[in-house]
Amino acid sequence: MAPMESSERTQPPAYVRIMGRALNNTLVRAPWLWPLLRRPVQGFFDRSAPGWDERTGAGSPDHLAPLAAAALHVSHAPERVLDIGTGTGEGALLLAREFPRASVRGIDISDEMIRSAQGKIGLDPEGRVAFRVADAASLPYDLDSFDLVAQLNMPPFFAEIARVLRPGGHVIVASSWGADTPFYTPNPVLERGFRRRGIDTVTAGEVQHGTYYVGRRPSA
Repeated sequence: MAPMESSERTQPPAYVRIMGRALNNTLVRAPWLWPLLRRPVQGFFDRSAPGWDERTGAGSPDHLAPLAAAALHVSHAPERVLDIGTGTGEGALLLAREFPRASVRGIDISDEMIRSAQGKIGLDPEGRVAFRVADAASLPYDLDSFDLVAQLNMPPFFAEIARVLRPGGHVIVASSWGADTPFYTPNPVLERGFRRRGIDTVTAGEVQHGTYYVGRRPSA
């Protein structure tokens, strides 16, 4: 599928931004409420999956610009990359292009989103890029599994990100529309949340209409 031109890309409707921000703020402050919210969120994204890329411009340069800009601040090429909330897989595919030697995994709670993502890679004999249905609040990976954990337009589950991030590894949190992104967390909140879990801030910035944060877990 060809990327959507940036001129066709529109911001989410106001009601989506308001509801998304409320949900994001709730999960940042009270992640233990996620089990009560998981099913309706999963249902929303299952229903939204058909035509998602066309409506949101998920594969467009503008949409992915904050993630691409943040990747430039990863100081060493990762071997294993995790894209949380991968949706239709565009973020994971970008990271696979940016880090061509890395094994890339994308997870999402929506079966329909993962089905769409899987369709973009088809048969991959090397298994370098793979997608699976999984919960960001309870990642199906062992301690210290990844050199880079990234997410685009997702609420941050700080504890799980820190658990699977290897010493010396990086974390990226990017937002395609900056403060207008439905699931948006301000950089000061990200800095505090990750600092409490032993992850230092590397940088934060803006690009196009989006924003990004990059952190790093100190080497052992």
